[in-house]
Amino acid sequence: MLSRRLLLAVAAGLCLAPGLFSHPAQAADGKTRILFVTQSVGFKHGSVNRKTGLAPAEVALTQLGEKTGLFTVHCTQDCAADFTKENLQNYEIVAFYTTGNLPIADADKDYFFKEWLPQKGHGVLGFHSALDTFHEYEPYWDMIGGTFIGHPWGSGTKVGLTNLEPDNPLTKSFGKDFQLKEEIYMYRHWQPEKVHLLMCLDYSKSPISNEINVSYGYLVPVCWIKNYGEGKVYVNNLGHNETSWTNPAYLDSITEAVKWIRGDIKVDATPNPQVSAAQETKAKADFEAGNFKTKK
Repeated sequence: MLSRRLLLAVAAGLCLAPGLFSHPAQAADGKTRILFVTQSVGFKHGSVNRKTGLAPAEVALTQLGEKTGLFTVHCTQDCAADFTKENLQNYEIVAFYTTGNLPIADADKDYFFKEWLPQKGHGVLGFHSALDTFHEYEPYWDMIGGTFIGHPWGSGTKVGLTNLEPDNPLTKSFGKDFQLKEEIYMYRHWQPEKVHLLMCLDYSKSPISNEINVSYGYLVPVCWIKNYGEGKVYVNNLGHNETSWTNPAYLDSITEAVKWIRGDIKVDATPNPQVSAAQETKAKADFEAGNFKTKK
């Protein structure tokens, strides 16, 4: 028969093993539980590449939760085991930094989109290549807001970004207009009537020699939010470079997004298609004035 001390040790070890036992979604300490999905079925970014422990983005989000005291993070690169109806009960937020068609059972995907996400207090954080995930699965791209078609602005390119709402808590940390080195995506499936656009690329401050695919429009959205039933979605294209995950402005934006999803702060997520339309017009004019090359 096992001794009481050994039984306690075994129990402690099991409780520390992710996925073996669940914990309440509404934690007694008031902290939000985040499932950070960083599995790569397609290209694997350095920010989610585990070499000796957690990847840079995983470390950054975990430490951000500890610093703010708002949330705890469980990182997974095993959707088959962790992205299930049963395990989702343990979380209020799912964060995606992923690529490709994730190995999630159809029943679990249906539950996530139809029942889990629309709940009050639930939400999604989409980082960078979350937009390079499930290209042909409409419930996903409809939720996340767009599908990757290319990144004319590579990771070493210094781009100019326009903050359309510099007083919005979710983007205030960036200032009105700013520049940084980042890989910036272009998309199809952009639906301005469903999203509240917060930031976009400024062509006039983002010169490159690469060809640009404008077959789906000239506007290059970078950050946006949307309501999903009573749930909330925050998407930010930044995060390719590991330096983004040490950028206070980026981390502050994520912190405020978590507060918004939790209900700690109010942010207007009403779709603003008129803003997208105005920025599309400006982007086309800047594109033509800058003599950018069109990808055929």
